[in-house]
Amino acid sequence: MDAKDNKIDEDEPLDLNEEETSEESAEEISDEVAAEDSKLEQDFAKLKDDYIRLYAEMDNMKKRTQAENEKTIKFAISSFAKELLGVADNLERAIAAMSENKDSCKDLLKGVELTQNELTKVFEKFGIKRFNHIGEKFDPNFERVVQEIDSPDAESGTILSELQAGYTIHERILREAMVIVAK
Repeated sequence: MDAKDNKIDEDEPLDLNEEETSEESAEEISDEVAAEDSKLEQDFAKLKDDYIRLYAEMDNMKKRTQAENEKTIKFAISSFAKELLGVADNLERAIAAMSENKDSCKDLLKGVELTQNELTKVFEKFGIKRFNHIGEKFDPNFERVVQEIDSPDAESGTILSELQAGYTIHERILREAMVIVAK
């Protein structure tokens, strides 16, 4: 075959029902475009949904991380605070011992009381609070029983006295109290 045979004669009319073919082609193309458009809209909706979910997940993770950091900062001083509790206990014991012999130790007592007050202010600044449940029912979340004694005046399980004070740091137990309870 030569190139001459492949060439379509432009003067000769085509007998392919051009109008019907172009209408069918246009409808097919229109349907294809509509199907492709619908698929693109579905893909876009899915990607948009994925984006919104990912954005929400990242926002939640940011909030969780921020809360975790705040919690870590808030409780980072716990071991330091526990060490200071012994100092507070010794100050209380010194005050109690000096209170019995007030005449000879007035100035020393006043100095120790001022020191204790300052320590209490520091504790409050860092969210450390002493709790006292004397006269209340024993709660194993806050106290540790070191002794039980018979007491006709108190109901069984009532805290009669405290041997060592209990403390919280930002509403979390820092140290449980050591108490004496009624049998």
